Amino acid sequence: MDMPAFILAGLLVHCVFLLSIFDIYFSSPLVHGMTPQQTPLPPPAKRLVLFVADGLRADSLYELNSNNTPQAPYLRGILESNGSWGISHTRVPTESRPGHVALIAGFYEDVSAVAKGWKENPVEFDSVFNESKYTWSWGSPDILPMFAKGATGDHVYTFCYGAENEDFGSQDAAKLDTWVFDHVKSFFNSSRSNQTLFSALNEDKVVLFLHLLGIDTNGHAHRPNSREYKDNIKKVDKGVQEIVSLIENFYGNDGKTAFILTSDHGMTDWGSHGAGHPSETLTPLIVWGAGVNYPQKVTSQFFEDSFLKEWKLENLKRLDVNQADIAPLMASLIGVPFPVNSVGTLPLEYLNNSAHFKAESIFTNAVQILEQFKVKMSQKKETTLSFLFTPFKPLSDSEQIHFLKKTRLYIQQQKYNEAICLCKNLINLALEGLSYYHTYDRLFLGLSIALSFVGWTTYVILVIIKTHTNLTKAVQTNKEPAVLFYSFAFVGLVIGFFLLIQTCPWTYYIYCLLPVPVWYAVVREIPVIQDLAANLLSLPIHQSVGFLLVCTLGIEILVFSFFYRSTLTIGLLVFAGWPVITQLWVQAKTTTLIWTLLCVLLAIFPLMPVVGREPNIPLVIAAGLLTLLISCFSLASLCKSENKYRNKEDLKVLLYQMLSIALSTYVVNSTHDSLKNKQGLPVLNQIISWITLVSSLMLPLLSPTFLFQRLFSILLSLMSTYLLLSTGYEALFPLVLSGLMFVWINMEQEALQYYGLSLKSKLAVFNFTCATDITQFRQLHLDDIRRSFFFVFFIVTAFFGTGNIASVNSFDPASVYCFLTVFSPFMMGGLLVLKVVIPFVLVSCAFEAVQVTTQLSSKSLFLIVLVISDIMALHFFFLVKDHGSWLDIGTSISHYVLVMSLTIFMMLMNGLAQLLTTKRFELPRRTKHHSM
Repeated sequence: MDMPAFILAGLLVHCVFLLSIFDIYFSSPLVHGMTPQQTPLPPPAKRLVLFVADGLRADSLYELNSNNTPQAPYLRGILESNGSWGISHTRVPTESRPGHVALIAGFYEDVSAVAKGWKENPVEFDSVFNESKYTWSWGSPDILPMFAKGATGDHVYTFCYGAENEDFGSQDAAKLDTWVFDHVKSFFNSSRSNQTLFSALNEDKVVLFLHLLGIDTNGHAHRPNSREYKDNIKKVDKGVQEIVSLIENFYGNDGKTAFILTSDHGMTDWGSHGAGHPSETLTPLIVWGAGVNYPQKVTSQFFEDSFLKEWKLENLKRLDVNQADIAPLMASLIGVPFPVNSVGTLPLEYLNNSAHFKAESIFTNAVQILEQFKVKMSQKKETTLSFLFTPFKPLSDSEQIHFLKKTRLYIQQQKYNEAICLCKNLINLALEGLSYYHTYDRLFLGLSIALSFVGWTTYVILVIIKTHTNLTKAVQTNKEPAVLFYSFAFVGLVIGFFLLIQTCPWTYYIYCLLPVPVWYAVVREIPVIQDLAANLLSLPIHQSVGFLLVCTLGIEILVFSFFYRSTLTIGLLVFAGWPVITQLWVQAKTTTLIWTLLCVLLAIFPLMPVVGREPNIPLVIAAGLLTLLISCFSLASLCKSENKYRNKEDLKVLLYQMLSIALSTYVVNSTHDSLKNKQGLPVLNQIISWITLVSSLMLPLLSPTFLFQRLFSILLSLMSTYLLLSTGYEALFPLVLSGLMFVWINMEQEALQYYGLSLKSKLAVFNFTCATDITQFRQLHLDDIRRSFFFVFFIVTAFFGTGNIASVNSFDPASVYCFLTVFSPFMMGGLLVLKVVIPFVLVSCAFEAVQVTTQLSSKSLFLIVLVISDIMALHFFFLVKDHGSWLDIGTSISHYVLVMSLTIFMMLMNGLAQLLTTKRFELPRRTKHHSM
């Protein structure tokens, strides 16, 4: 198989491996076709007001100030004298859209919503708003429309401000909440002169939803411990008090309004959310009004955390819920059917009603979840052969009937506590059953992917051994037996037929049939396997075992670094001692000294706190000035050397890059000061930032293709963009990393000479464009495995050196403020990905230089890299969890996605590195006219 075809096959196979995880672990849990279930007894409330303070942490609301006064006096008064309170536990991802879906629809959204930017509906779902008679909502254009679009009929009304108002650099984001409160007031005032609206507002089953985004925006811009965030909480507290008073007066204090205040997610101390840190998953819940329990005094209560003491709420009963439990609570209070997709359990302790009402409500809740279970079971039964179908035994048809009959009997006999107990048991079993059928195919799909993984990695190893080493004899290209092809074709047909009669989704065909061609390719190389086995058996056993142990240890260190960044520090310190261990230092003392120093310097970065937690703009400016200083030395040395700059255009490119670095340094400082003074993002700074970003991709292609000149040009161009995306010490990271990469290229030359593989190249005059002579390529040596391992290790260091990018919450929105401050998930996400990719490009270009200067074809080293990363990916595939804490589940999946993306990325980056190092565009030169 030639290289382009191999890369294409590799890309396709790895795309399947990557996407499989979403089918296996992240498919939509929703089912359709259930009958809505409604409590038969009259509800306590006619209307419900839902306040969602976006990004509000539980501790930020409940804790007292330093002078022992409450952060939100009105709400503190409510939970102490009028209502019930607790903590609502959210799930990963802690983002606005999944949080609101859990609150209002009662289920936890799958990751397919990421592709829609949390805005559109990837799947249709039912919600409390949809089941209400009328819903009026005010707030963000990112949240409200998705519930209006999902509603049947025309009864969900939205009032949104413009998306441009969601500006992290604005003077005061609390104006977003003021906008909501003002519009609600004017809405009620206008209803007095609008008879249709007045009548609608006085109907039963009415919901009023106030989405308050100011706290979240201020948290991103200024951090949750800032004065702005805390002042915003006070404004929300005051606004809630005014709205409650307005509504009570409007309805003549009829005692038929229920109020709920909660949040969609919390926020870390450094102003981000998305992962599973307790500061993100613990949100406040305060419920009061019609049908809600008054505060319950207790002498002691046990929770694993120490919040009660910190908040001075030890004597008031804390009622914790899961976020999805709030939807059935709202439905029960106003008497609407429970959302059909809800998996929440009604928190009965919040209800101030008769035992009969509670028993009927929880029974309705149990039947509603059981309906989903029955639909899910019938769907799975229809698509599975009867003799292969394994039902969920605890909830067989007879068990379901038994549960329902017994509960109904208890209610008729007024044994309400027994009925409630039975319903809770039924809900737990139905949820277990839903999970059982949702993950029914997980084992066999996982085994298919694992089989493909092992087959593919084996095939790549065989390709390396066959085409790039002397380990095998020249294998005769005998025609393979036709029986081999027909055997595999037959296996493929059997699998295809088996999937067809079960009416499986088309993706199942890909996952289950992929092992067939992969293992066919492996079996075709039987002669290579036989030669390899003979060679390995001829080696001393201690050498083979030692080599395998070193390889295993190296890969385990890489895997470990995904969990503990400090592992990279240990690895880099071992790298620092590598020339001493291998005696390389004897022939290159100066290079070894610089190598050791830079390894130690780079080893400091993984020990630093994750980027973004504490901005440090002076360090970014220092990095910019240091880059300029290095550029000046480079310029001086190049001007002194002869015949390097054959024309002034090359000099112009370098000077323009230096100007770009200076401008980036100025823009970072100027933007930070402007936002600090609440003057917003200056337009000129924004224009310069975008021009710098676009030009940084083109400028290296205008520079000379001499090895160090081209690599230095790539560093300067990417550094100008990286500075604009930096907020602290990470701005120094590409400089240290690039310095180490330059020395690595020199060290590899020394290693080449040391092992007698080749004469040392003159790197100073080495030209990338002259490095493609195929006759000079050599076969692989054992040391090339070490070379490839270095590359993978440096790639992982480039990824994790300044933060754990497997965790969404280690991203800081402040990184993109030079480019935009108005909330835009895809644009911000794209810029943050670019920030991660820049160190990656620097390492890839250095690796390209190592390949050509050590006279290896790019294919051979790249194949070893592919094997190393695939073995890592297989590790993470088996480490993926679907149990335990949501943080563990989210982290295990993100690690797998990351290492698979890394492999696909390295294939693409291999091509990009070749483009950046070898291609050159000439600037048009002016023709000189000589007068006669």
